[in-house]
Amino acid sequence: MRVSGVVVCLGLLAGLLAACGGRGAAGGAGAAGLGLRQVAELPLAGGGSRFDYQSLDPAAGRLYIAHLGANLVTVVDTARLQVVADIPDIAQVHGVLAVPDLGRVYATATGDNQLVAIDARTLRVVARAPAGDYPDGLAYDPDTGHLFVSDETGGTVTVVDARTTQRLATIPLGGEAGNTQDDPVGRRVLTAVQSRDQLAAIDPRSDRVVGRYNLPGCRHPHGLALDAPARRAFVACDENATLLVVDLGAMRVVGTQTVGDTPDVLAFDAGLRRLYVAAESGVLAVFAERDGALAKLAQGPVAPAAHSVAVDTQTHRVYLPLAGDRPVLRVLEPQDAGGGP
Repeated sequence: MRVSGVVVCLGLLAGLLAACGGRGAAGGAGAAGLGLRQVAELPLAGGGSRFDYQSLDPAAGRLYIAHLGANLVTVVDTARLQVVADIPDIAQVHGVLAVPDLGRVYATATGDNQLVAIDARTLRVVARAPAGDYPDGLAYDPDTGHLFVSDETGGTVTVVDARTTQRLATIPLGGEAGNTQDDPVGRRVLTAVQSRDQLAAIDPRSDRVVGRYNLPGCRHPHGLALDAPARRAFVACDENATLLVVDLGAMRVVGTQTVGDTPDVLAFDAGLRRLYVAAESGVLAVFAERDGALAKLAQGPVAPAAHSVAVDTQTHRVYLPLAGDRPVLRVLEPQDAGGGP
């Protein structure tokens, strides 16, 4: 994801002052206030620079973290809770996506305007392809075997053959591209169009936009997550700290929630039916999905700029990479993981 302007720990005062002073806000009592307990905190390499997206391969027990400021993809063994590799030379890496069926991991090297393919066994870069002006988010459509890369400043989605890493098409959106997600039930790819306050639906067989849907109540939609079987999309609007629930059948907004300032990455736990929304302001919001609607369980500070979150739908562990003088990966789990929301 791209940040416009400077995000600072102001405006939330009491809550975020604790976060700005150190990492303790979500450890111990802070985590408990979010309905979470801390499992581990792993030191990370690359200095205290910005992290970005994450991707889990639960079957392999691997978590891939884009360490944007260090030009690294960090690989974590989620069973042993240890870092197993740092893959270098991926310039300003933003997006990362594991595709277990192909034995590949893909990353967007925004500094080189490239899509990078990594062998999941050797953890080495095996191919690169051009991917627009500012490649960011990634989605994979298994029916076509194509990757869809959101080009934020170019206002397009770049289509790449995942097996050959060949660029196939460029799809104009008519506005800045936010996050992109595959909808396997609807057989389409959805992209947040930030500057038009819309969702765009792409047909992955024709590589064309087949629908544009307004998002009333949303300013600058960026983050996007799906509960495809329940036909729900969750859209984070980063200019007005709002989360929308969209009915994917009717393609209309059916719910609105407040979240932390400048929401960014969303992670949905399909097992517990729980949604996590991480924000640039350092606030994490936690929701339970019940009957297609969201109920807020908790919201509170984690750490400065803690804007990236991932969740394992099998173990229900939550992963938060935190920048700072000592960059760490904080691993949490719900206190009620056995009982559901």
